Amino acid sequence: MKFWDSSAIVPLVANEENTDYCLKALADDPKMLIWCLSRVEVMSALCRRVRDGLMGPDEFKKSKERLTVILGKVAEVSAVERVRSRALRLLEVHPLRAADACQLAAALVCVQEDPERLTILCFDHRLESAALKEGFVVNPPNTVI
Repeated sequence: MKFWDSSAIVPLVANEENTDYCLKALADDPKMLIWCLSRVEVMSALCRRVRDGLMGPDEFKKSKERLTVILGKVAEVSAVERVRSRALRLLEVHPLRAADACQLAAALVCVQEDPERLTILCFDHRLESAALKEGFVVNPPNTVI
């Protein structure tokens, strides 16, 4: 089981540079763990693509359908109060955006502060850097957005 950041979920539902990598990762290990608000982040990314003219209505509809199917099979970290508390600490020690702090906090809460128990899949450089400093293995290594 891997923890999937929203930046790794988007390529599963929309054609991107990292789509093949993510599809293979999912095929190799279909057990996904996500933060309960990842769906909101992924929808935000898809809506932004539509607004920016990078995705048409038909592709948007298909992406939403794929998202529903994929997220119907995941395990979610939903301990909001514990994640919030941990995210506040993470913001003080890492240059993270709020959503990324919540992603990393959810992973930490899930493994009860033992990051060696879980690999994080992400494509966000700041989140990757913070996750590595917290002791997680991050795949793919050396990603940059």
